[in-house]
Amino acid sequence: MSAAAEATVLITHDVGLHARPSVKFTKLAKTFAADVEIALAANGPWFDAKSIVKVMAAKAPKGTMLYIRARGSGADDAVRALIDLVQRDFDEDAGHVRSA
Repeated sequence: MSAAAEATVLITHDVGLHARPSVKFTKLAKTFAADVEIALAANGPWFDAKSIVKVMAAKAPKGTMLYIRARGSGADDAVRALIDLVQRDFDEDAGHVRSA
């Protein structure tokens, strides 16, 4: 029997799940052996959370409920870590401004 876990988290980051946040999200997802997927609705469609192309293609803006599920070894840890990353606004300062 393989482990499975799922949870939801609200995206509060100003730019949503785009460029930099997507890279951080997929890098973290890849550190787990479990298969990890995300969706923008409970019934899907589901995207491979370890694929930067698929995560960015989800185009999840601020205010989106993100559904995360994992199956396999470390599923609980994977979901918990990804939820934590989103809740920390992907470890980016709210006042992050690009300098010219």
